[in-house]
Order: sequence, then C-alpha cells, then structure tokens
Amino acid sequence: MKLSYWEYKEWFSNVDFTIVGSGIVGLSCARYLKQSYPNSKIIVLEKGILPQGASTKNAGFACFGSISEVLSDLENSSEDEVLQLVGRRWEGIQLLRANLGDQAIGFQADGGHEVFLNQHKESFEKCLEKLTSINELLKPVFKTNAYRVLENKFSFQKVCNSYISNPQEGQIDTGLMMGNLLSQVQNMGVRVLNALSVQEFSEAGEKVLIKTDNLEFYSKKLCIATNGFASELIKEEVLPARAQVLITKPIENLKLYGTFHLEEGYYYFRNIDNRILIGGGRNLNFERETTTEHGHTEDIQNKLEDLLSKVIIPGKDYEVAHRWSGIMGVGNQKKPIVKQLSNSVYCGVRLGGMGIAIGSFVGKELANLVQG
Repeated sequence: MKLSYWEYKEWFSNVDFTIVGSGIVGLSCARYLKQSYPNSKIIVLEKGILPQGASTKNAGFACFGSISEVLSDLENSSEDEVLQLVGRRWEGIQLLRANLGDQAIGFQADGGHEVFLNQHKESFEKCLEKLTSINELLKPVFKTNAYRVLENKFSFQKVCNSYISNPQEGQIDTGLMMGNLLSQVQNMGVRVLNALSVQEFSEAGEKVLIKTDNLEFYSKKLCIATNGFASELIKEEVLPARAQVLITKPIENLKLYGTFHLEEGYYYFRNIDNRILIGGGRNLNFERETTTEHGHTEDIQNKLEDLLSKVIIPGKDYEVAHRWSGIMGVGNQKKPIVKQLSNSVYCGVRLGGMGIAIGSFVGKELANLVQG
C-alpha cells in the first residue's frame, strides 16, 4: 500500500515507540510509556480487527492459581519462585483494578473455587493435606489464608462433597475491560492501528525498520507483546496454546456465581449474564492444541458439554449460544519473558494462561525496561 504524504507524516514519521499486539500487555505498556513520555509518538499495531490472542477471548477470571495448580508448580519450582509467581498475579490484578476501576472492568469479588471430580478424590485429599502449609507459604502475598474448604452448595454432581476456595479471587467482564483500556490509551494520544500484521523487523542504526503486510516505517524502539504468537517474530521459548470456550444462552433461575476450576485448571467455568461460560480441554490433545489457528474440535466441545450436563447443571436444559477460542502463550516455565532482545527491541510475552492476572504487571515491566 502506497501512503500519501499526509498519512505518512501523521501516523508513521518520527515514531518513538512501536508496540506489536493490542492486548493487555501491549496497551498497558503503551499506557506507562505515554505517562513517562507524554510528548512521544506511540503506535500500537494489531493484525486483527480486535486483539487476536487471548485478551478479548479469555474467560474473565481474576485468579491467582487453584491449590492443585500451586502444588503442581511446587513440583517444578522452588517455594520462593512460586511465591513470586503468585505475588505477581496478585499485584497485576491490583494494577488492573487501580488503572481502570472496578466498575470499568466489571469486577465481582465472588471468590474462586476448585471442584474435584469423584475420580480425582486422591488429588482432593492431597490438597487438603497440604492446605495449611500452602496457606503459610502464600501469607506474605494475601496477608491471610488463601484457601479454605467450603461445602458444595451449588448442587454439582459426581464431585467431592467439598471444594477448596480462594475468597480473594473474582471475575471481570473481559469485553468491558478491554474496551475501557483501549479508550483510556487512545485518549492519552496513543495510536492503535488494526489490520496491520508485522512480517519482520531489522535494526538500522539507532532505529528499527518495521515491515508489515501493507507498509514499512521506522521506529526508535520496538516492543513485541504478541504472547502466543511471539514465535512468528522472535526466537524465544513461547508455545501457542489454544483454549476452546463456549457460553450458553440465559438459563432460568441460575443460582451459580463465582469462578470454578477442575483438573488443575484445565477446565474452568463461571456465571455471566445468567449464562454459564465453560472452557478448557487442551489436555485432551496437547499437541493438536499447540496451534495459532482459531477454531474448535468435536472432542473438546463434547467434553465441555458433558461437564455442563452431568456435573455443573445436571437435569437443567440449556442451549449453546456461542463457541470461540483464544490463543495463549506457554512454555516450560510459568515465568513471563520480559527482556531486551537487542539495542532497540524488547519483548513481554509468555503469560502462561494468566494474562488477566499478570498482563498489567508485565506491561509495566516492559515499559520500565524500555526506559532503562
């Protein structure tokens, strides 16, 4: 595409910071950079008409990790590393709430709960056994006991009679949150340009030459915030992970509230607008779900509906209203990658399925790194 003089002058000349990816990390990074450099020209490039990763496609969980997930993390990481990981999630949620306000993100503090199927009773008993020690480990973060045992008051079937709850967790309205974050950043003077896919970049002296599918331009600094799509541009250890989701039509007299996890978080569900949103299932076929292609598969969708009809709302009629997928960024560690890649190029990627919790924090870290 050949730009006019006016287009080039207004949008693509004398660019100080270019951020690739308009999700939580990218927009948060732009926000903090604009605060530090109010007169700078900042553009955010997004290849889709909306963010293509997980920021507008997630389940809206303001969560820090179920107890079985924390125990799993302790098998591969030290106590200090797990404490730091949960602490980042907690701080990230507080940043998101402070930056936008609870009303602007639809925050509801209804708690987060881990439900254990009967066939996973052994895992439940292990979590009960470790409950006190995990609460002590995480007390520096939450200043109180993170987890407690509650009775199954939602009439779930084929599950253990109790579940393990974190009352500090909550839920948000993902679309409302991203819409308000986008408006906030644009009102600060950041340009967000959609339908521009970055193909490659190269450093040219003190600048970076950025080539998109339609045009090319120079920027003083470049930040990669594409999470699950990071491997398309940089050589960091980030794998895409597709998460499939469905949501029901409104269900009469639905009494479910809060956020819920099953099987170490591989399945999750919640209430929203008198509907049930349920997602997950990539553990049924990790290799196939390691993809940047959106879509859904019959086996996972059947599993989600099976959990709905047999475990979550047995005996209730429901209809599926929408199905979609999101692309997360994962790796052999759950620690995000925030680093300087070269003289003028930086990245903030691999959020490990915790983008809502740590996206704002990673965006702030990335902006701080760029500022030196």
